[in-house]
Order: sequence, then structure tokens, then C-alpha cells
Amino acid sequence: MELSRADGRSQNQLRPLACSYSVLHRAHGSARWSQGQRFICAVFFCLGDTIVLAAVYGPKAGTKKNENPERASIEVIWKPMFGPIGKAEKECEMILMRTLRSICLLNVHPNTTTSVIIQVVNDDGALLTCAINAACAALVDASIPLKYLSVAVCCGVTDKGLVMFDPTKIEEEELQATVCLVFPSSSKLVSPSGHLVENELKDNGIITSVTHGQVSVDNYFNCLQKGQAASSKISEFLRKSLDQLQIPSNLPKES
Repeated sequence: MELSRADGRSQNQLRPLACSYSVLHRAHGSARWSQGQRFICAVFFCLGDTIVLAAVYGPKAGTKKNENPERASIEVIWKPMFGPIGKAEKECEMILMRTLRSICLLNVHPNTTTSVIIQVVNDDGALLTCAINAACAALVDASIPLKYLSVAVCCGVTDKGLVMFDPTKIEEEELQATVCLVFPSSSKLVSPSGHLVENELKDNGIITSVTHGQVSVDNYFNCLQKGQAASSKISEFLRKSLDQLQIPSNLPKES
């Protein structure tokens, strides 16, 4: 059974992706990630798109209280479109912080703190996945050492058990559940010693999984299987977008 969607996409189709680097000149690294297809836009705002700006500051000397000084610390600050930060934004901060800590090489710059600022420009669904992809791109732009690149994909589950990719805001309100999945984009990872090793996560699991709503075990594993297939497309787009960057691999990027 094929699912009919208001924007004409098939249930297995992602919205068009766009990524720009070094969009904020005062940050050590930054990226603008958008998912959408409307083109009524100003400099950073496009009606109907999900757009996130991510800025990275650091590594800065010193870690926060109760942090391990022998490892680097990653902090995330989430800034919504309007108004003060709420419970949902705090949850996104925590999920994003744990995800970024799992992909960063924290032993390279011990006793330092790297701050990742997330500014929501527009929200038309799949916001958390958009923020994760923007943050990963900004970390690369800031030359933060990573074990591997990560990509996030959002799956929606209807009341009939059908799975769709990258739901819009209106679609999210009608779905039974949404599943945010984060996958490593490579079968190799960088070990703490700096050597390439086989990435067990690629075959045996995922980096992050966040579910909202009620979803059966069968539907969850269906999302997992389809999400991993979709992540390869996002990985390909991310790697092509990185061709914009011309940072020497042995030199840190200057502020």
C-alpha cells in the first residue's frame, strides 16, 4: 500500500537537502542545514523548510564542574525560534550532547570544552535530525577530531503501520509515532590512538535512537532497516558537501 503525501513525495523519499559551511564568521566552525523544497526565502529563512544553524566554539581551556579533566567536554545550547527554552528543547539538548560526545575523540584535547550552539531558524518537521546533521557538519568545519561522521534520519509510523521518511510538521501531528535514528556514515572509525579500525556500530547497532509515540517492535525494526538505507543517501550528500571545505588535514582551523 502506497502512502499519499501532501507534498507529492513517496513514503520513502527525503526532502531536498542543502548544507553550507562557515556561515558565521565569529565561530570556529559553523554550518547551515536545511531540509525542504520551497524557495520563498530571505538570507537564512525559507518558508516550509526545516532549517538549523549550528555554531562551534572551542576547544576552550577548562571543563565544567563534575566533568573529567582528562577528557574533552562537549556542551550543547539549544536556541528555539521564539521564546524561552522549554522542556522539549532541554530534551533535544541532552540527546544532541550525548550523540556528539559519542562521535568525538574526547582524549585528543583533554581539559577543554567545546560549545555547540543550535539556532532553530524554521521548523517544518524532523527538527532533531536536522539539528544533529547540522551539528556534525559544524564540527567538521571547526576541525574537531571525530571518530566518524554521523547522519540522522527521521522515520514516521502511521496508524496502519506504514513507514515514511522525513515527515513534515503537519504529518508529524497525524503520525502514531516518530523515530529519530543516528547512524555512523563509515564502516571505519578512528581509534583514540589515531588508527583506522573496523566500526562495530556499522553492523551491530546505531549511535542514537529516539522514539516519540507508540510503535510496535516490528514497526521499530522496519524503521531501523529502512532508516539505515536512507542514511547512506544522506552520507553521500554530506560527503559531497564537504568538498566545499579546503582545510589542511594536519592544521587546526583559525577563528
